Amino acid sequence: MSLTAALLIVFIIIVCLQLVFYTSFLVAFVSNKPRPNKKNNIALSVIICAKNEAKNLSENLPHILNQNYPSFEVVLVNDSSTDDSLKIMKSFEALHGNVKVVDVQPNEAFWGNKKYALTLGIKASVNDFLVFTDADCKPITNNWLLSLSSHFSNEKSIVLGYGGYTKKKKSLLNQLIRFETVLTALQYFSYALLGQPYMGVGRNLAYRKELFFNNSGFSQHMGLMSGDDDLFINSVATGANTTVCMDPSSFALSKPKTTFKAWILQKRRHIATAKYYKPIHRFLLGLFYLTQLLFWLMIPISTVILDKQALVLLLIALRFCLQLVAFGYAAKTFDERKLIFLAPLLEVFLVILQFVIFIVNLISKPRHWK
Repeated sequence: MSLTAALLIVFIIIVCLQLVFYTSFLVAFVSNKPRPNKKNNIALSVIICAKNEAKNLSENLPHILNQNYPSFEVVLVNDSSTDDSLKIMKSFEALHGNVKVVDVQPNEAFWGNKKYALTLGIKASVNDFLVFTDADCKPITNNWLLSLSSHFSNEKSIVLGYGGYTKKKKSLLNQLIRFETVLTALQYFSYALLGQPYMGVGRNLAYRKELFFNNSGFSQHMGLMSGDDDLFINSVATGANTTVCMDPSSFALSKPKTTFKAWILQKRRHIATAKYYKPIHRFLLGLFYLTQLLFWLMIPISTVILDKQALVLLLIALRFCLQLVAFGYAAKTFDERKLIFLAPLLEVFLVILQFVIFIVNLISKPRHWK
């Protein structure tokens, strides 16, 4: 077999695998039929862990406290802040009877570990149904809690929500962050819908307290800096106990990073935790990224060197078309339509950056969550 023939076969396999992935994502999203929110009338505990977030707390807590929901408390966890975060928390506690402040003092054994602070917040909560978000995050409607809680049932004890980022005009970084967020959501929602949930995002996540304590909380990965959301869900979620909430009224928005340096540090933490996922999830996520990377690397080779140019161009066109349809469906669902036709360009940037981050993480690892 000639080298060009072997390369052609490899390229065909890569494209076919990409087509399988995007077809699966599309089928999962299309098959998920929206349902009206039902009132569960269950008491909720909203837990927000903050470290030096005074400004964000002042801006976003009113959106939490003004929720159209009959019974909920807000547990504010101050994780050894050095700014006015604790002062802001206590001012809200003084004005609202359903606000509780947990002040976490520095602990040498758990310094810089968000999971320790979150565990104390969970222990302080009084309700069995927990909702998690971040201090720099706010729900886009007053029915956020109603929408999330309506997905709990006797069988479903985990609800995965969508946490997006605010838009900024004429910013490549902002578009890249939002593209990566939608692409990640396309994957973790799809896997959950297909019975293989592997992660959630702490900006918008809900689960039962008994699930947390029955699985020893974060003890399996307490020594890792990140993973309070994705690693915990990866370890306890199953197709039977997990559901998704993609109702627009349940969405929450965060402020994105404003510099590449800050965003790359954030992505370094996220990528570093992926190696602790279950083997099946590591394999599927790794295969998806590897075929992405190889697809882009082989495009110039396949179009210039390989024979059967018509077949090569057809495969490239099929892959791009299916990607745009699947990503477009997710982008429409999450109100990110303007990203659809930028997807190929943004994907190139993201694939390159992820590769660089992977290499950098092999050399050194970030140590603290903030």
